[in-house]
Amino acid sequence: MAKRIHVVPHGDGWGARREGASRVGSVHNTQAAAAAAARATAKREHGEVIIHRPDGRIRDSDSYGNDP
Repeated sequence: MAKRIHVVPHGDGWGARREGASRVGSVHNTQAAAAAAARATAKREHGEVIIHRPDGRIRDSDSYGNDP
């Protein structure tokens, strides 16, 4: 299964959290910064980035693995 990293609201900023983790792995001031960090990890690990809106709904997703 592909590794998924979620970009989620976290306090006054944004966090990048691996799917299934209870805590964020990194905290950023902006959604764009969190998404860039998540993309770098997803590219390295051939995973997927799921970006959420401030209300928690999914805004966008990108896959960096071997898509069928």
